[in-house]
Amino acid sequence: QVQLVESGGGLVQPGGSLRLSCAATGLIFGIDGMGWTRQAPGNQRELVARITRGGATNYADSVKGRFTISRDNAKNTVYLQMNSLRPEETAVYYCSADRYGYVYWGQGTQVTVAA
Repeated sequence: QVQLVESGGGLVQPGGSLRLSCAATGLIFGIDGMGWTRQAPGNQRELVARITRGGATNYADSVKGRFTISRDNAKNTVYLQMNSLRPEETAVYYCSADRYGYVYWGQGTQVTVAA
């Protein structure tokens, strides 16, 4: 099993920044991609960003240029730096990790963008 623990969510004003962190523990050997997905009430989950163990990244079009995903393999931790946040990005943000074809999920952290 892989356990994922997210942190860093909270309330931020429009245009503000937040940095999310997600630490993986347990069977960390073999983890390849790690990423962030978000879900707003009434909406489907949306992939925000993903990074492979080798550092290749991909982003949702809506966050390109504003969000940056990074990873510290030594700490088994993935980060999401979010800048210029918008109210419509209020959602629960979930960390994920894939290991040998199986995807593990964190419990989610709430991000609220409001004045």
